[in-house]
Amino acid sequence: MFTNKADAPEVDEHSIMVLRTGKVQRFQTTTELCKHIMASSESDDQRQRGVHESSYSKNESKRIRLLSWNIDGLDCPTAEKRTYTICEIIKTVNPHVVLLQEVVLETFAILCKKCPEYRIIPGDITGYFVAIMLKIEDLEFIGKSIFPYPFSVFGRNLLTVQCRLKGVPFIFMTSHLESMAALSELRRIQLGSCFRRMKRESANYTVIFGGDMNLRDWELSEMGGIPEGISDVWEMTGSRLNCEFTWDLLLNTNKKFDSDHKPRLRFDRIYLRDSDPKSVSPMYFELVGLEKLRVYEVFPSDHFGLLTHFDIRC
Repeated sequence: MFTNKADAPEVDEHSIMVLRTGKVQRFQTTTELCKHIMASSESDDQRQRGVHESSYSKNESKRIRLLSWNIDGLDCPTAEKRTYTICEIIKTVNPHVVLLQEVVLETFAILCKKCPEYRIIPGDITGYFVAIMLKIEDLEFIGKSIFPYPFSVFGRNLLTVQCRLKGVPFIFMTSHLESMAALSELRRIQLGSCFRRMKRESANYTVIFGGDMNLRDWELSEMGGIPEGISDVWEMTGSRLNCEFTWDLLLNTNKKFDSDHKPRLRFDRIYLRDSDPKSVSPMYFELVGLEKLRVYEVFPSDHFGLLTHFDIRC
């Protein structure tokens, strides 16, 4: 910071100063700051994607894409329109596997109607639930399992699917861990059980676990961190700052807070446990759902989606 007042730039009392890329920048409003962050993120994404896509088209036979997204089916007034947009995004980014949270029967019906190229496996059919979408043409389905969490206040569970994708054996797992700060201990117990299940699975399988963890960094630290043998895919792909916050009320205006505080949290995460020998390598990590629906002025969800790109190792 500045060693004396003479070094500090002059600003009026209503402006916002932010230290970015080693320089202090001034913004008159929060909206101006948000636009700057989005523009910077898009520019960085374009540079990084240019390198990423240079090999992307050549290696499609070896590429696997996975999308994890809390699609906020509980926000009823706009859920139908938002879900149609989410289906359009799914068709555009063309993932082989989609891990969904906060699905309801109404949005489940839309997903089935608009995405017939996917087999959609729900973790429940009551209330709101998780689901896994599998691209039919690329995948051999083997089986599924559902594991309810004991003592869950919100009826949460873990959904797992066993399959072969482009010849590679996978186990995909998704969950919506317990919500609310007050239920931190229960959430950590649930995450611990998921980690243990990942480690127990056969070493012949690559295990990928993604979802809305509702996780705070300090909670993971209190658990002793990520267990050995399991990795955070965002960290594996460079921990890019413009992909850090998946529930970001500074940029995403779908949810309103009574206070001026706008939380920015990495609630949604994707974890990888490699097979032995390793079958895939994570290559790129990005967020989707960053643009509002033009007519309704809402984002597709209050969460951004996590799109990850893996390459099959030769």
